Formats: sequence, C-alpha cells, structure tokens
Amino acid sequence: MKQLVRFLLPACILLFFTGCETAQQVLGSMNTGSGALSSTEIASGLKEALSIGTQNSTGRLSAVDGFFSNAAIKILLPEEAVKVESTLRNIGLGSLVDKAILSMNRAAEEASKEATPIFVNAIKEMTITDALGILKGDDYAATDYFKSKTTAPLTNAFKPVIEKALAKTNATKYWSDVFSAYNKFTARPINPDLSGYVTEKSLSGIFYEVSLEEQKIRKDPAARVTELLKKVFG
Repeated sequence: MKQLVRFLLPACILLFFTGCETAQQVLGSMNTGSGALSSTEIASGLKEALSIGTQNSTGRLSAVDGFFSNAAIKILLPEEAVKVESTLRNIGLGSLVDKAILSMNRAAEEASKEATPIFVNAIKEMTITDALGILKGDDYAATDYFKSKTTAPLTNAFKPVIEKALAKTNATKYWSDVFSAYNKFTARPINPDLSGYVTEKSLSGIFYEVSLEEQKIRKDPAARVTELLKKVFG
C-alpha cells in the first residue's frame, strides 16, 4: 500500500498542477485499498516536489557561472550606472567594468549556497491549507509562497555572504575603482550600496529560477502523467 501511494503521489500532484478539471474525480476513484488519497498525503507529495524543484534551482545558481552565464538573471551594473559603464568603456577602461560585473555574479553564486536550507525550512512549515492553496492557485502560487516566506531570511543570510564574497573576489575593489575612475569625469559622483544591490539581484534570480521549476511541475509532465494513470488503472 505505502509503495503504491509513494508511486502515485507524484502523478497526483502533477495532475493537480495541470489544472485538469477531472483531477478531483480521478483522485476520488483511485482504488488504493483504503480509499482516496488524503489531503495530508497530497500535501506531502507537493512538499517533496517543491523540495526537488528548489534544490534544482539553487544547485544551478550556486555553480560556477550559474548567474554569470545565464542571460536572464546575469547581474549587470545598476540602471543609474549605465552611463558610468558607457563612459568608462569609451575611455578604454572596459576591462575594469568587466571585472566588476564578473565579481558581482561570483558573489551571487557563492551566496546561493545558503538558499537551500531556507527553502527547505519554508517547505517544512507549509501547512495543509498552504499546500492545497498552492495546488489550486495560479501558475506562480508556489513561487509567491516562497517569496512571502523566504525573502527576509534569504536577505539576512545572503547579505554577509555577499559582502564576504565581494571582498574575496575583489569586487569591492573593482567597484571602488570603477566609480573612482568615473567620478573624475563628473560633478555628480555615484556611490550605490554594492552588497545591497547584489543581494537584491541575487534573490530576483533565485525566485526566477524557482518559477521556472514550478512551471515544469505544473505543465511539462502532463502527458506522461496521463499515460501513467492509464497504465495503473487500465
């Protein structure tokens, strides 16, 4: 019985995520030997799926080039510094800018190693009501749940790691060099909070990746799930 439940849970969760109108009917008709799956069992399956998804996301981002080679989340100079970058490149200091950008992304990759246990804790604290709300919610309900539960602890965990990583990769030096060089040519010096900026962009990148994993859970396996259910109950 337990082995069959473990085998069927992912299928049930994915069926819910596809938005199938007959999902409840299918679940209700399952002959597992003791009736339909309970809300507790369904929530447990959802938690397992989310654990895998968030670990996949943080694993990718914490690898070398996890941020730097991903065009969708690569950390660039802040918007107010675009003119700085253009000016420095025009006067032959492009390599200095490139080093600063690489260092910011390396810091984000280093900090992302801290994310997994924070997501795992948020999943452990998820109630049955939370889980069912996510199952019945929109395409980004799980991502929104994580944002509400993990933004504050992620920020607290990331900020010191990023500060340390920025120092280790000389990003602070490069950042200082970039703006010191630029400030020689302007009457309006720029001095943004580097670690705060990188922390904010790091979290944006993580939630972006989590949202991609959520879409895979909700949509990609739909056809295979249908085949699995047909084999089990055919």
